[in-house]
Amino acid sequence: MPRPILLYSGGWSETPLEELASQVAEWGYQGLELCCWGDHLEVQRALSDEDYAPQKLNLMNRLELIAPVVSAHRVSAAVCDVIDERHRSLVPDYVWGDGDPEGVRERAVQEMLDTARAAQKLGASVLSGFSGSPIWSYVAGYPAPNNTVVEEALRDFAHRWNPILDMCQECGLKYAFEVHPGQIAFDLYSAERVLDAIHGREEFGFTFDASHLHWIGVDPVEFVRHFRDRIFHVHIKDMTIHLNGRTSLLGSYLPYGDPRRGWQPRSPGRGGIDWESIVRALHEIGYDGPLSVEWKDPDMDPAFGAAEACQFLKRLDFEAAPRRDDRAFR
Repeated sequence: MPRPILLYSGGWSETPLEELASQVAEWGYQGLELCCWGDHLEVQRALSDEDYAPQKLNLMNRLELIAPVVSAHRVSAAVCDVIDERHRSLVPDYVWGDGDPEGVRERAVQEMLDTARAAQKLGASVLSGFSGSPIWSYVAGYPAPNNTVVEEALRDFAHRWNPILDMCQECGLKYAFEVHPGQIAFDLYSAERVLDAIHGREEFGFTFDASHLHWIGVDPVEFVRHFRDRIFHVHIKDMTIHLNGRTSLLGSYLPYGDPRRGWQPRSPGRGGIDWESIVRALHEIGYDGPLSVEWKDPDMDPAFGAAEACQFLKRLDFEAAPRRDDRAFR
């Protein structure tokens, strides 16, 4: 069977879940990747109110939707980050507290532990998110870090994330870390180092998002093949790159949609990513999980784009051929 098509709800977090779920069903999606902000999934309510999770599931079931993946991208980014005022709008007030950086990081870890428990109550199998990074500013900065600094950052990552992975294991979840600029792993080789830092724990794998690999020059298909046993979730977002001698891959501090940027997010099928090759690579590794549309396109109406993206994926994805004995073709 073709893979389930989900909509990542983070881009619609200001829309009440009941309204969004009805729209998603009309657009043709099979389900939602529920974000932990807005009213889509309130972690502490899920733990304190025994009726909360069943009510969410009843809503989804009524519309014949599934919710197999929970997104904790905002809080998870605070676990290892250098905390500053930017994080105040990302995390709940009770995680921010007095804003003391170490306190925020510790409370973010606790919120991630609670998020795993909340995801379990919803029957999800994957928790998706970021990691944060204490050394992201060093990636293209000066002075460059030496290996001792990098190794210390990786030890800090393992120290903070191992308890979260323990909870994922207890709750029957996989943690799908999105390899992404700004995080502790942002390309193929940094992803290898992160896996090594946690000794290849089975609970830890990746949310594969081709768009972020594409704009930094990593072949998304090579990433899929290299981490064939670690692709736990897939985000679908397209990307266009246009370097004209003035534009920059680093974005020039400019917002999405500004024509002076060197790259822009695009609705699936309207950018430069080779989706056909990616689908075939996912077949090759045996990935049968959902494809989750993370819709972003600054020039397109969101409702039109989300509906079109669903139809694009239905046309693109296809059932894999049965495994065959290659000797028959020799």
